[in-house]
Amino acid sequence: MELRRAILEDAEAIRAIYNVEVLGSTNTFDLVARSLVEQRAWIDARSGAHATIVAVRDGEVVGFGSLSPYRDRPAYATSVEDSVYVRRDSQGAGVGRATLEELVKVATSHGFHAVFARIVGGHEVSIALHRAQGFDLVGTEREVGRKFGHWLDVVVMQRLL
Repeated sequence: MELRRAILEDAEAIRAIYNVEVLGSTNTFDLVARSLVEQRAWIDARSGAHATIVAVRDGEVVGFGSLSPYRDRPAYATSVEDSVYVRRDSQGAGVGRATLEELVKVATSHGFHAVFARIVGGHEVSIALHRAQGFDLVGTEREVGRKFGHWLDVVVMQRLL
């Protein structure tokens, strides 16, 4: 498996992975599938220190992860939030682990101090993935989202670099 920075040509593959989660899970709180134009703009906005990494196996993008600004106020500039998504037919094969490891390396190399994960409550696979990568539980935000007619908690995890 190859891990590399995403390029605009990866937009359709990333969009396909992400939109499955938008439309069929609570793993993201987005409610509307992304268009190709929106996905390309999203990649373009994450081309510097706030990187997008793709995991490629046999020439196909099977997962991706990104670093996003944690908050928009200047004092938060040394903190980032990670996101990791794996194509459903590639889950359980180490794609998420490798992608998150690479994101932590990128965050470290760009001088960030803290990486946060905001994970929907009950998503034990993602919680375990982050715990295995040295993230600690910070707390739970109760019923802060609503999707598919259900209130959703967010588990907050953090790793200091």
